[in-house]
Amino acid sequence: MGANEVYVHALDVSKTASVEAFVAWAKEKIRSSSGEVQNLHVLINNAGGALGLDPVIEGKDEDWEAMLQSNVLGLLRMTRAALPLMPHHAGAGILNIGSYAARVAYEGGSAYCAAKAGLSMLTQVAALELGPRGIRVNAVAPGFVHTPLTAPAAAVPGMVEEYLENTALGRAGTPEDIANAVLYLCSAAASWLTGEVLDLNGGAHLKRYPDILGHVMKLADAQ
Repeated sequence: MGANEVYVHALDVSKTASVEAFVAWAKEKIRSSSGEVQNLHVLINNAGGALGLDPVIEGKDEDWEAMLQSNVLGLLRMTRAALPLMPHHAGAGILNIGSYAARVAYEGGSAYCAAKAGLSMLTQVAALELGPRGIRVNAVAPGFVHTPLTAPAAAVPGMVEEYLENTALGRAGTPEDIANAVLYLCSAAASWLTGEVLDLNGGAHLKRYPDILGHVMKLADAQ
């Protein structure tokens, strides 16, 4: 694999067989011209998502299972499968993408908040266990970032405005904000940093989460 080559391969992190097939494919892609399998230096776990806004007593088992599969168990599967390719010395790193919902609760977010909290703790436990192998494990916990994925939430009247009111820096994030933090955490500049869950949200974790459920209910009533 050349320095400027990029390959894309779809997989389902909720399925062990899919993850194992992906890692086998990646193993061949990083094989050198002489046939030697080269090391995998960085793994970024960025799969995840959110489903519904059900209160705790109304939450569906399948929604909870989907949240845990995509945000926690998928991360675990990827980490387990990739570890044999990672060097047992300083320089390798695992970076997980979480959410500030792991520490700031909101009504209707029980499954999502619990899953992201699980991701944060799994990051710290993995950092303890993999530290002796020289592998660092960190996470970034973004706040609201303008992306196609968050566009439906941004379209709900009052949602973004309330988020900004409760953000110390008064603005939403950009993909570049997250990318810059990820680049740092995966680089040699962060070689003495592990077990960190970086709150990257403009200070939103210092205040409160927007009333997502309330805004959605108002929108439904108006239609």
